[in-house]
Amino acid sequence: MTITQQISDWFEHFHANPEVSWKEQQTTNEIARILTEFDVPFKTFDDVTGVVAEIGEGESIIAVRADIDALWQEVDGVYQANHSCGHDGHMAMVLGALSYLKEEELGCKIRFIFQPAEEKGNGSNAMIDRGAVDGVTYMFGIHLRPQEELPLGKASAAIRHGAANFVEGTINGVDAHGARPHQGNNAIDPLLAIGQFLKTVQFSPYEAYSAKLTSIQAGGESLNIIPGSAKFGMDIRAQANDVLQQLQKRIDKGIAQIGELYDTSIRLEWTDYTPAAEVSDEAAAIAREGIINVLGEQGLAPDVVTSGSDDFHFYTIRNPQLKATMIGLGADLGPGLHHPKMTFDRGALDTGAEILAETLKRASFTV
Repeated sequence: MTITQQISDWFEHFHANPEVSWKEQQTTNEIARILTEFDVPFKTFDDVTGVVAEIGEGESIIAVRADIDALWQEVDGVYQANHSCGHDGHMAMVLGALSYLKEEELGCKIRFIFQPAEEKGNGSNAMIDRGAVDGVTYMFGIHLRPQEELPLGKASAAIRHGAANFVEGTINGVDAHGARPHQGNNAIDPLLAIGQFLKTVQFSPYEAYSAKLTSIQAGGESLNIIPGSAKFGMDIRAQANDVLQQLQKRIDKGIAQIGELYDTSIRLEWTDYTPAAEVSDEAAAIAREGIINVLGEQGLAPDVVTSGSDDFHFYTIRNPQLKATMIGLGADLGPGLHHPKMTFDRGALDTGAEILAETLKRASFTV
């Protein structure tokens, strides 16, 4: 069987068997099975999902990361695990790169990190805590990009993600009968005020940022009850880490004031922080060479700048000496990432695997 066919088969398997963050047990088992078949040494973990494998020899190490989890979302009226962010393709491409490289002469060890829970924003931290990047000099990732960012046949040497933070909030007022609102404290009132407040938070127009409600739960089936409690969620983003920190401070202060105004208790929990990209010029230069070798000069696109986020960047935030970049791959992807019916040109997966293999091989002779 050709590597191209293997990549296609791997993708089909992962696509048909999605698993959400921290529950990627069968995905982990399948990756381990493939690595065993290849006679590639690897390790798994007793307390988290994910796999770390190595090929090559020497004291120096470079690495590549594939995210392995799926989203939980509604598809055709049913909530289910769904690979609508391309992680099924990422796994197939990284395994494909391993296939292209495992019989090649390499300049050092190459570590393959199959990481859980990227969608939760903290899977990379679990891998870091378990030594996955110990001793690593260069690190690479790859991500399928939407049509509006990269067309089919193009690739970029870096994705400059923004920073993101997710917030869960609870409002505690007092229930009351609909005929006697003065006896209660309607949780919906401060909830609506929070939605309006977020629209008033402003920074310089030269900064990219956003703050919005993404989840609201209040009231029940009985419409004659004024609800005293509510829950909400927010998605907060900025292109720069310092702007995100300023956003958090303004939101904390503003929502505290709303709680005082409506005489309700509002509790916020900042649940998942993902930092903005810290791109290494050296790593990006090697990725550009890899892209040009596979696609030619015409296939190299400028760096992708996006307000989307990825926990890949914790690897460099926590290890400042690590030289890292994430390659962006055009694949005619639409309607968009996280859309329940997201599709892309699957022929791009072999191209991505070749770019990764060429990039990793070049990097192995650089350290």
